[in-house]
Amino acid sequence: MNLNTTRRVKPKIKPPRKHGVTFSAEGTWIELATNIRRIQNHDASALSFEENYRFAYNMVLHKEGKMLYEGVRKLVAENLDQLANEKIIPVFPTGSNNDPMHRSQESDVFLKALRSVWDDHDGNMVKLGQILKYMDRVHTKTEKVPEIAEAGRHLFLRHIIRPPIQQHICTAILNQVRFERDGSSINRSPVKGCVEVFLRLKLDDDSTTVYQRDLEPAFLKESEAFYKAEGEKLLETCDAPEFLRRVEERFNSEDLRTHHYLASQTASPLRQVLKDNLLTPHLSSVISLPNSGLENMIDTQKLDDLARLYRLFTDVPTGLPTIKRAIKGSIARRGTEINRTSLGLDGGDVDPAAEEEDKKGKGKARSTGKTVTHKLELALKWVQDVLDLRDRFVTIWEHAFGKDRDVEGALNEAFQALVDSNENSPEYISLFIDENLKKGLKGKTDAEVEIILDKTITVFRFLTDKDVFERYYKGHLAKRLLHARSVSDDAERGMLAKLKVECGFQFTQKLEGMFHDMKISVETMEAYKTHLAKTTAPEIDLSVIVMTSTFWPIPQTVPPCSFTPDMVKTCKSFEQFYLSRHSGRRLTWLPSQGSADVRVAFDASKIELNVSTYALVILLQFQGLAFDAFLTYSELRDATNIVESELQRNLQSLACAKYKILKKHPPGRDIEKDDIFSFNAGFTSNLRKIKVGTVVSRVESGEERKETRDRIDEERRHQTDACIVRIMKNRKHMAHNDLINEVTRQLSGRFHPDPLSIKKRIEGLIEREYLERCENRKFYNYCA
Repeated sequence: MNLNTTRRVKPKIKPPRKHGVTFSAEGTWIELATNIRRIQNHDASALSFEENYRFAYNMVLHKEGKMLYEGVRKLVAENLDQLANEKIIPVFPTGSNNDPMHRSQESDVFLKALRSVWDDHDGNMVKLGQILKYMDRVHTKTEKVPEIAEAGRHLFLRHIIRPPIQQHICTAILNQVRFERDGSSINRSPVKGCVEVFLRLKLDDDSTTVYQRDLEPAFLKESEAFYKAEGEKLLETCDAPEFLRRVEERFNSEDLRTHHYLASQTASPLRQVLKDNLLTPHLSSVISLPNSGLENMIDTQKLDDLARLYRLFTDVPTGLPTIKRAIKGSIARRGTEINRTSLGLDGGDVDPAAEEEDKKGKGKARSTGKTVTHKLELALKWVQDVLDLRDRFVTIWEHAFGKDRDVEGALNEAFQALVDSNENSPEYISLFIDENLKKGLKGKTDAEVEIILDKTITVFRFLTDKDVFERYYKGHLAKRLLHARSVSDDAERGMLAKLKVECGFQFTQKLEGMFHDMKISVETMEAYKTHLAKTTAPEIDLSVIVMTSTFWPIPQTVPPCSFTPDMVKTCKSFEQFYLSRHSGRRLTWLPSQGSADVRVAFDASKIELNVSTYALVILLQFQGLAFDAFLTYSELRDATNIVESELQRNLQSLACAKYKILKKHPPGRDIEKDDIFSFNAGFTSNLRKIKVGTVVSRVESGEERKETRDRIDEERRHQTDACIVRIMKNRKHMAHNDLINEVTRQLSGRFHPDPLSIKKRIEGLIEREYLERCENRKFYNYCA
């Protein structure tokens, strides 16, 4: 079967024919330019963004980007010129009126106009940037030209920030700043607005802003001139605290100024301008102003002003050294006054004529009476004044100077110089500690005494001659221990612990040995009493403290004293007991350190007297004599064999002091060699027990101080020798300068040796063949 089929053919679809006019660059630009002018005139409400964007797009697409780019730049430049002529130039500050308020108002109007023009221009460029976005993305990249927004800023810089507008802008801003610095209020918003414009505008060649090129240098130069005059004016019209307050206010106000309406980058150079003109030139002048400077602030404890001074001065490089010099100078002046009070009023060392009288027995009442007491009071006052002065400066250092370590170092140096400037300071410090560790101290609790001793250790730390202090302290401690005057054993040991922390074990070794002797003596006396219970006890009760001669301040030659037979018998009894327990030892009796309790029968009653051992020997010379019997000075001297100085001192305490146990003929305060003495049988007292001739601490006389210094110098020579030998034995071979430095370092904990004295000790050791010189004579060898 044949089928006839019809084949279908697909029709071809032809593209639609293009309709409309062909592209015209000139026509497109005319329409786009008209719309851009309407945008600049704020008449863009009826415009189509899509239409204007397509105009710009088509021009770039048809290779007319350059025409578009240059045309827009020309329109923007024309608009800026129009804005400058209409809004900025008519409000130029005239400068014809000298009234600051009028000039400030003109500057305010001008700056507002400039900011208004910028806001107008910036808003227009944002809108144009949206329309010309395709041009920025294609044409500017190809031609390597700035995008339209950047080009707009360059045009603003060229057509607005130009002479004479440029100069008027800087002048207006500086006028407003000056007006505010003079204490008036301004509208900061226009100033801030113009500063922001300057910060956004950058030069063509680099990233430098117009602010950095035009405004900041002029502002800093103006500030320098202003604050140079301000610093001189404040120095003439203000006292020191007011000067510091004004300067601090200026610093704070300038910080706020840079924060509110200037660039933050100006803060650092502006602060430097203030430092260079308000502070640095006037540091010494302000700190030394009479009646208001540093001295006055310290006297009146103006901690707030001192803290302000520290804050400001430490901001400049020369400030802290100026404070340190002033602090050291203040302490030195006050220390000189303290030394003058303690040394000037008491005349320093004892007058030679008084010394001669002292040797002859004249003026003894004055030596042991008011004069000695006055000297002791001055010595104690010196230490207390130094402590009070240090407390004052430590308070300032803690609360005003922020515990600055550099200032602390200056304080320590100044106080060390103060303490060392008084050659009697080791003795005075020891006396002060002695006074606070004595039993029966009135008006102070244990806690208060502990605080005082802690402060005293701080002053002791400044001592260079610590070995001198050790000698005095050993003597005062011995008196407290021997006469049971210590406030407590714990307080004494606590003080020793403080000294050990400061100076080491060797410094307190002998002092601790004294406490050990006291402890052993208690045990020895208990054993002695047990021994006496088994034998026949002497008629006199005896309590003995056995002192190791190397620990205690025992004189090299023991002063003689003739005991009575009963006293000799009692001493022999103890000697036999002690030597039977300790072979190879030798006992030497020290009556100058002892005391005695003796019951004396007077006409009215029997009274128990506590006297020194010397006074007991003197009183026993009257035992068995008739009440009206007399003994001459010479007879007492020959019978007791007591040295004249001690004999006169004890006779004075018995016959011339408050309790007249003996009568002196003729009556008087001085002990003469032709005086005669009798027992005062008619003596009466309401007390049943009287302490006569209490041993008190006193300041050394000139002769005693010379003897102490001689002994210390001798000890130092031995210590220097031992140190040199110890070092050379370890090193074997050493250079001269190295040996001097090492000896100085090792001995500095006790005293500061003089290099010349070290050299002399080296020479002596060479002569004794402990050391030898090398051939070049700059080195030493140790000789085994």
